[in-house]
Amino acid sequence: MAQDIIPIELGLPQGDLVTLWAPRWREDGEEWEAFLGDEDDLYAFPDAAHLAAFVRTAEQHDLVDHPAWEAVPALNVPELIPDDDHSYDLVGVPEMVAEEPDSWTISELAEIVNIVRSLADVCELDEVHEILDGCEGFSLLDQGQLPFTGREGARLWNDLSRVVSEKWDTVLDTIDQLVTVPDVDAATLEETAEELAAFHEESAESEAGVDSERDLDDVDSDSEDELDSDDEDEEAGADEPVGFWGEVGIDPIKIVTSEGEYYTLRCYLDDDPIFLGSDGRIEVFNSERALARALAEPKDLADTDLAEVSTWDEVLVKATAGELEVDVDPDNTYVLAGLDEDIAEGIDAIDPTQLDLAVELLSDAADWADDDSVATALSSSERLGWLVSFVVRPDPTRLAPSPPFDAEQKAWRELVESFEDRLHVN
Repeated sequence: MAQDIIPIELGLPQGDLVTLWAPRWREDGEEWEAFLGDEDDLYAFPDAAHLAAFVRTAEQHDLVDHPAWEAVPALNVPELIPDDDHSYDLVGVPEMVAEEPDSWTISELAEIVNIVRSLADVCELDEVHEILDGCEGFSLLDQGQLPFTGREGARLWNDLSRVVSEKWDTVLDTIDQLVTVPDVDAATLEETAEELAAFHEESAESEAGVDSERDLDDVDSDSEDELDSDDEDEEAGADEPVGFWGEVGIDPIKIVTSEGEYYTLRCYLDDDPIFLGSDGRIEVFNSERALARALAEPKDLADTDLAEVSTWDEVLVKATAGELEVDVDPDNTYVLAGLDEDIAEGIDAIDPTQLDLAVELLSDAADWADDDSVATALSSSERLGWLVSFVVRPDPTRLAPSPPFDAEQKAWRELVESFEDRLHVN
């Protein structure tokens, strides 16, 4: 089974270098992983132009037998520029662990440690493995912030910080010594450098055009404000929440699974999702009317986490009075049914909006239940996460995921099944 070949950037002592990484794939019953290189050398380049010049002309390296290699020499230079999800600042790790272990820091550190482990596996760097395996905190980064909370979590983070302070230079030096910057064909490099320069020029012009449009919009807006402040008041009013549910800040949502259609409530408190339910179990109903009736007699919902919301009593009062209408906004309709089949068929069969909304729902439910499984499965280093990222955030400079998508379909089904297990149908 072929996996993608991905451009990555490594922040090393000798500078920021770009290379290619082939995440694990199966072929002839065996599992493989590789980087662009040859024997003991890891090939890396100062920019995408040099990388492109090399892959267009080189005949011998470790990726030449990869199932997807034939597509790589035909890529244009922008397609070989690593995206933000595949830029790993190894030099910046000591600075990162000096910060508090918030979710952003832990997520970025987990990505860096994962790519370091891959390099250690492929290049047989036993000393790097000993450092990473000798500190429990490194193995817990993929679980998110939870393992690093409380007294025990603080101890884990302090131990990890100490190991980085004492031994991370060894990790950097070991990887840095692997790197070779091979010579490239001068004529080809001249062509690829022109491609890269043209891309940067177009990007700069495009960005400047957007900024100019924004400036013009600001000027036009100021003029309109001076001419007619009443219009501004009307427009501002149009942006405010409309209707009861908008006023209380709680949304009715509709969930469509292969088993049926369900209705429940969700809101955000300090950006944290909260569902109608408790202990990770979501209370759902077969119709809007059934949900409204349950809210009118809320004895079975007394322990819901939504009771933490200051406007929850307003919902109950209106429901008890028989005045509550449950209306679901189209943006709060989540269709899970059929997505697994679309994923198996390929990226062109997937509706990006449907997938984006489904990911939002699964992520919200997992976050609410303090479950990191969704975040882990959708991380950019995972096959499913790479596919989802490619579909919902398309970028012409990124390599498209390659079929078959059996593993991605299986991982998606597991996430959906785990979510469906949370639903308690009333």
